[in-house]
Amino acid sequence: MKIQIFDVSHGFCAYLIADNGNVKLFDCGHNERTGFRPSLYLPESLCSGIEELVITNYDEDHISDLSNLLKLNFFPIVTLRCNPSVTVEQLRQLKLENGPLTTNMENLISMITNFSDTGFIPPDFPGIEHEIFFCNYPSFTDTNNLSLVSFIHYDGVCIIFPGDIEKGGWQELLKQERFKDNLRRTNFFVASHHGRENGYYEEVFNYCKPEIVIISDKEIVHETQKNCYAKHASGIPWNGGPERRSVLTTRSDGMITITKTVGQKANINIGT
Repeated sequence: MKIQIFDVSHGFCAYLIADNGNVKLFDCGHNERTGFRPSLYLPESLCSGIEELVITNYDEDHISDLSNLLKLNFFPIVTLRCNPSVTVEQLRQLKLENGPLTTNMENLISMITNFSDTGFIPPDFPGIEHEIFFCNYPSFTDTNNLSLVSFIHYDGVCIIFPGDIEKGGWQELLKQERFKDNLRRTNFFVASHHGRENGYYEEVFNYCKPEIVIISDKEIVHETQKNCYAKHASGIPWNGGPERRSVLTTRSDGMITITKTVGQKANINIGT
């Protein structure tokens, strides 16, 4: 299994490729400064399609390259996952509260309308367990706390993709024993809301003791991005020397790649 967390500045995009070549894409943000777009990168990486597109958050920075992905007619998106408690009409009204819908949001709403799991055999991701959690609408009506939280498990590795969930959402999900069990298994923690202050909830780390925290963002905006997360991670050896890293950021490290072969230790590499 390989996971790549891309440098998309203030946004999110991560790519998982299973042992059989099937792909999960977590969000589809892009980087205006560097020109990185998943619609350009994935076909060039010999990926022939997206077996599962997972939308962790309904904001533009998580879907900013969706329209370009959909223009690749030879590059199918087979299945779609997002928070199922929000209907397309409710989503439309939520987004209209902040102004006209973007083309990407219109396209996402169209996809949600057209995709159906009825009678469909989902693509196979061998050896991978994917558990999802979410807060329900209308108990929550803000898009951050309606984030889809994913745990990916593979041969002793567990990584969480929490979208932009905030304190209220963390508190709600922590009422579930299964959610806490997944946190206990997590060794790679992707920080919610790009490591920003409103995505940080210290009580999560009563259950989660990660080896490393990964932050996807541009420049530092809140002190949580420098200090708060580091104290919760045990750290990993770095560059074969005595140094240990407890936090990696796309801002300073670029693309972050995690590879795992069954029976072997996970490897982390940074940069292109």
